[in-house]
Amino acid sequence: MLYKILSSAVFGIDAYIVEVEVDLTPRSGEEVIFTMVGLPDAAVRESRERIRAAINNCGLFFPIHRVTVNLAPASIKKEGSSFDLPIAVGILGANGNLNKEDLSDTLLVGELSLDGRVRPIRGALPIAVAARDHRIKRILLPQENAQEAAVVAGLDVYPVSSLPQVVEIINADAPPPPLRVDIDQMLADASHYPVDFKEVKGQLHAKRAIEVATAGGHNILMIGPPGSGKTMLAKRIPTILPALEFEEAIQTTKIHSVTGMLDNRGLVATRPFRAPHHTISDAGLIGGGAVPRPGEVSMAHNGVLFLDELPEFERNVLEVLRQPLEDQKVTISRASMSLTFPASFMLVAAMNPCPCGYQYLQQCNCSPGQIQRYLSKISGPLLDRIDIHIEVPALKVKEYTGDFPAESSETIRKRVTRARRIQRQRFLDERNVFCNAQMQPRLIKKHCQIDDAGRSLLESAITRLNLSARAYDRILKVSRTIADLEGHEQIAASHIAEAIQYRSLDRALRI
Repeated sequence: MLYKILSSAVFGIDAYIVEVEVDLTPRSGEEVIFTMVGLPDAAVRESRERIRAAINNCGLFFPIHRVTVNLAPASIKKEGSSFDLPIAVGILGANGNLNKEDLSDTLLVGELSLDGRVRPIRGALPIAVAARDHRIKRILLPQENAQEAAVVAGLDVYPVSSLPQVVEIINADAPPPPLRVDIDQMLADASHYPVDFKEVKGQLHAKRAIEVATAGGHNILMIGPPGSGKTMLAKRIPTILPALEFEEAIQTTKIHSVTGMLDNRGLVATRPFRAPHHTISDAGLIGGGAVPRPGEVSMAHNGVLFLDELPEFERNVLEVLRQPLEDQKVTISRASMSLTFPASFMLVAAMNPCPCGYQYLQQCNCSPGQIQRYLSKISGPLLDRIDIHIEVPALKVKEYTGDFPAESSETIRKRVTRARRIQRQRFLDERNVFCNAQMQPRLIKKHCQIDDAGRSLLESAITRLNLSARAYDRILKVSRTIADLEGHEQIAASHIAEAIQYRSLDRALRI
């Protein structure tokens, strides 16, 4: 007897529908023959023993037939353990243990333990999205994954914890009510940060530069001695970025879901903050593997990627950042496939001013040659993609012992959100341009017009401060953001003067 049931598998950060076909054929002899076709990987082939044990240990009957399972389409390799549940249900359906002969409106995913319990899987959210897009009415999946699947509107989600419970739901004339979640409440409950900018004492210049960077989506590099607060500032940057919109939250959650980093959250409602160690490999940063998985740059999508001790990263690791910084996506090619992952993030980097870190504190014994070699570890093409680099000096005693009021993240976020709203309106007719940092030369020429006073100041800065020619566009884009923060339509000389201050490393490297 042939029985068909629907399942799904993840490909990149999206999912596709898999039709599970189970055929039971009478056989002679006592040996159980269980054949699986459709390009299954080792984890899928191992499911034969899990499924047999789960069915028997639940008091159900594993058929004494030749069992053939086909996973269609056969042209795509299937991986993972999420096919355990649909295959087991298909076997029970072919054996006559189910009341319904047609389950074309139902999708099942889940891993089975030997006692019939249903274990959680990766990628529940993209699977639920694929089910909705194919107009499948309901999905049965592990209880731990139900919250993330339930955020998809137009789909009935049934959390299950065991194989007998799945059989009961399928056989029931009136199934139990599906799981429903309040998305607004979920966003409200999850959208809070444990840190705040009001906890940072002093560093007013650095705070202002960070506000400008977040308002325009600019990448930023902080240079300062150990203990000056670079990491503390970086960790609080997500708290002043505009709140995640629902579609952004869905896309971010999909990435965390397929990597198994969702931690039972139904929705990622806060902007990610990823801080990989400087020993990370290029595959760990960008993504990779035999079947490519998202890396840190994709995990930071819609959030912040923080690279502390920037010169300590391997040169080849830093160089692979150039594509995602330019294109806001990562493409990983293998012999059998090519996958593209989103990677639109704000790069925040920190470094010491010299190898020992104490150049500004008059405790430094580094020679000029050592300092130059240390700074030159950052390549020109990478530095070219960082709009703002500032010095973060060590705090004075009065600054960290005194009780000085500081602005909260919420106050700063309101100004940043207002500036971002202006930019959204400005680039309404532009494709894939949402903030000032993403402007290309054509848009810079159109939206960054300056008067004679501003032009004279900029030309003088380039000549007298030995700034690079490529710094010209960066200064204009940052000036545009400063003007947006102040609500000015025209870029003034004061905006250009402030933007020039944010090019300290250009002067240090004499590029």
